[in-house]
Formats: sequence, C-alpha cells, structure tokens
Amino acid sequence: MTEPLMPIRLIALDIDGTLVGEDLIIGERTRAAIAEARRRGIEVSLVTGRMATSAAPFAEELHLTGPVVAQQGALVRSMPATGSTRPGRLLYHRPLTPAVTMEIVDWCFAHGLTPHFNHLEWMIVGSTEERLEEYRLFVGDRLRIVPDVRVRARRPVTKVVALGEGDFSLDILEEGRARFAGRAEVTLSHPRFLEFMAPNVSKGMAVRWLARRYGIPLEQCIAIGDQYNDLEMIREVGHGVAMPSAPDAVRAVARYVAPPVAEEGAAQMIERIALEGRSDRR
Repeated sequence: MTEPLMPIRLIALDIDGTLVGEDLIIGERTRAAIAEARRRGIEVSLVTGRMATSAAPFAEELHLTGPVVAQQGALVRSMPATGSTRPGRLLYHRPLTPAVTMEIVDWCFAHGLTPHFNHLEWMIVGSTEERLEEYRLFVGDRLRIVPDVRVRARRPVTKVVALGEGDFSLDILEEGRARFAGRAEVTLSHPRFLEFMAPNVSKGMAVRWLARRYGIPLEQCIAIGDQYNDLEMIREVGHGVAMPSAPDAVRAVARYVAPPVAEEGAAQMIERIALEGRSDRR
C-alpha cells in the first residue's frame, strides 16, 4: 500500500455506486465538496468503466476540465469543447487484439455468457441480443447492431463485456483471469458484468497516467470506488477509499471506508481528507 502524504493534489472518482447511486443524481454536498477542492487547485477526474461520452455529462455537471478516464482505463479523452456534440480529443487508447477478442468471445459462449463490445464511443451488440431496448435507452444512437459478434471480433475492440443470467461468482472471474493471463485483463465492474481489456489496462494504470500527466506523486492522490474494477486504483494511491458496498477484497486494500453513497459518502471523504486534511483511518 502506498504511504499517504498531504496535501491532496488529485482526486480520482468512480461514477456508479460511488459518485451517484441508482438514481444517477449527483448530490448537492458532492457538488460543493468537488467545487471547493477544485477552487483550492486540486485536480479532479472521473475514472470509470463507462464510455467517455457517457461519463462526460457527469463531468460537465461538476464543471470538471481534466481528462475523463473511460472503459476501465483503456481509453482517455479530454473534455469536449463547451456546446460540442463530438467526443473530446482522444489522449490514450489501448484496444484488445482481434485474436484475443475472438478467443474471449468463444470462451464466453462456451460458459453460457452473452458478450458484447465497447469500441471507442460505440456499444456493439449482436442482432439476437435480448437486451437491445435496454442498451438503446442507455447509449442512445451510439448502439451498433451487427449480425454476428464473432465476425466483428476480427477487428479491434476497446473491451468485451459479458453478461450472464445472474450475478457472477468469483470462481468465473478467477477462471477468466487464469485463461487469459498475460493476454487480457479480466474484472468485474458490477456483479453481472464480466469485462475483458487489453493487458495492463486497469483503473490503477489510469491513475498512474493521470498522476504523471499532472506531475503529482501518487502519495498525494485520493481514489474512491466500489467494485473489483476499482481495486487497483484504490491500492495504487496514498489515500484509497472504498465504498461500504465494495467487496471484501476491495475494502481490504483501502485505507478508508466511506459512508454509503446514499449519504454522499464520497463527498464526506473528500471533505475529511482533501479539505480538512485528516488522514486518520476509520
């Protein structure tokens, strides 16, 4: 675990389950805490599994100007220009190779899982997918429907997302990691979402990228998250914060455990660590 240092100079925030709950509403206390952190010169970036175009509205609502880390760290974009309908400038992108993607797709189908792809700002799904309307509501006109995902797998994709009928067990996560060790990173971003990215892609790598970009030591960074895909970034920084809903393995690497998202726990930790300068453990 990285040793903590003060003052805080960078805050990396997951979105779903951390910044917002199921209602997707950013609370007033959260807005105020982030605004005050930025007023003091602290850099704030969103680090999410979402596509950048899906994350950007949250960043705009918080008046953030720094890069948005998307797709578990596989892609980073600058914020789009005010009023622009185009994505921000692409700063970093590390997609899966087609050979590995094709193998992942076969492995998913063999395990009774339904894979779809995220590539840049597009969600790509097969025409037989049962959740088409659900996806269309989530990504709007950024949904692409293909006759066969096996054929589309022959071209690069940013990540593969696999869904099953219920919540995933850790057994299948570990099986996937063993199967694709050194060729793809595998994580859970939600109990029902098993995700595959290029080797060495993680939110931890993304936070290191942000810290280098700003010239900020990791010891002076806060990272807050709530799922397995947040583990690496929480472990990487001096002030790693897990939400109380996080799995045991994630809370085990965190220096602090926040109050629940319904109580704007992330805002409370920003107030306590970044604004009040208190680094004592809970």
